[in-house]
Amino acid sequence: MPRKPEPERAPHVPAPQRRPRHQPAASGRPTEEMRVAKALARAGLCSRREAERWIEEGRVRVNGKTIKSPALDVSPSDRIEVDGKPLPDAEPIRLWRYHKPRGLVTTHRDPEGRPTVFEKLPPEMPRVVSIGRLDLNTEGLLLLTNDGALARHLELPATGWLRRYRVRAYGKVEQAALDKLKNGIEIEGVRYGPVEATVDRVQGHNVWVTLALREGKNREVRKILNHLGLDVNRLIRVSYGPFQLLDLAPGAVETVRRRVIADQLGPAVARELGLTDRENDADARRARAKKPKDEA
Repeated sequence: MPRKPEPERAPHVPAPQRRPRHQPAASGRPTEEMRVAKALARAGLCSRREAERWIEEGRVRVNGKTIKSPALDVSPSDRIEVDGKPLPDAEPIRLWRYHKPRGLVTTHRDPEGRPTVFEKLPPEMPRVVSIGRLDLNTEGLLLLTNDGALARHLELPATGWLRRYRVRAYGKVEQAALDKLKNGIEIEGVRYGPVEATVDRVQGHNVWVTLALREGKNREVRKILNHLGLDVNRLIRVSYGPFQLLDLAPGAVETVRRRVIADQLGPAVARELGLTDRENDADARRARAKKPKDEA
């Protein structure tokens, strides 16, 4: 099996984001040595996957040169630009709970011109990415963050966090049929993992069901219940891991305290993301990045 080529290093020479007006101009430089896509994600511009796509589209320059491959390591001595603008300085990692209303798509740009989640956020919000997505007609809890690395970690099925939904559907279903979902189910060649499902109550011709799953494949809840003969007419995500919707009003956004995030991620992950460092603000991270390696 051929060996993967070593990543290039950017030659040494002396993206759009809404930023609070009081902050200093962006330096365009990462805080430490890392892959260029990770630097974009750490700056809160996008996820790593989106960064790789931006690079392929020719939107990213390093030291004045447009790059075409994400296989590039950059350091604090390199200057990065996205769409002609300096890379924003890394901000303290933040997480928000957002109550997504129905009728919004979870994307920054919709080719069909439909209203998006990000267009409806309060104007004082910085540039954020969503952790996973909720489709047009799904409402409820959507987590938002300004850190692409955190988003990527929380989206991974390996994280094992339970996503819980309340569903109203037209039709009838027996609890015995729902109990069989605990072993997973295959629908049209797609294998879905274990699902916990309970009938809550019957309301006329509709039934209310609570479902909990860990994978969150595209339209998974709707497909599973449709396979059981139910037609979903309302779908609400009420929790994502330890974070809950509770009484958050539709369209409202609420910050999650950093200590809570760190506690829920665990010491190792929190340390890797910089959440347990009290000096994890923009100034301290830049200072650590400028420190000579022999002093570190």
